[in-house]
Amino acid sequence: MTAAETWTTERLILRKPIRADETGVFAYARDPEVTRFMSWPRHTHLRDTREFLELSDSCWETWSGGPLLICDRATGAVLGSTGFFFVSKTRAETGYVLARKWWGRGYATEALKGTLALAPELGLLDVYAKCHPENPASIRVLQKCGFRDGGLTDEDEAFPNHEKGAVKALVFLKNL
Repeated sequence: MTAAETWTTERLILRKPIRADETGVFAYARDPEVTRFMSWPRHTHLRDTREFLELSDSCWETWSGGPLLICDRATGAVLGSTGFFFVSKTRAETGYVLARKWWGRGYATEALKGTLALAPELGLLDVYAKCHPENPASIRVLQKCGFRDGGLTDEDEAFPNHEKGAVKALVFLKNL
């Protein structure tokens, strides 16, 4: 099933990343505080961001869905990203990352709810998210978006930007 590439919420645009977004993505992906709880390494060079954009293209080609940029509806500015990483035709991992300037304003919840609303269009039946256990803000966002506690991962998960490195992550589940 093919999805459109742009959606809107009350304050946001969710859209497929393009190569011209390199600078906007790099701006949040290089911030050590923003990436502290991410499962991917902080971007230290623009080539890291280019690799993400290539991965995004590959996801969209394979699954007709994938990463989405979170953009301000009024200005078009890139605030962060969300989307889906498919593990099968009916199951995907989701999450979000938001530039520090936009924290505490409800954008993460709005973006993730908007992303989840797209799941049926993509044929997804269930979605999950992993979260570092020391990230209460993200735990709360997942709860507000209707995820339920799925326990801990069986194996340690890599958090390359966190001082503790790999830990058992919290798993959150959502049936659609």
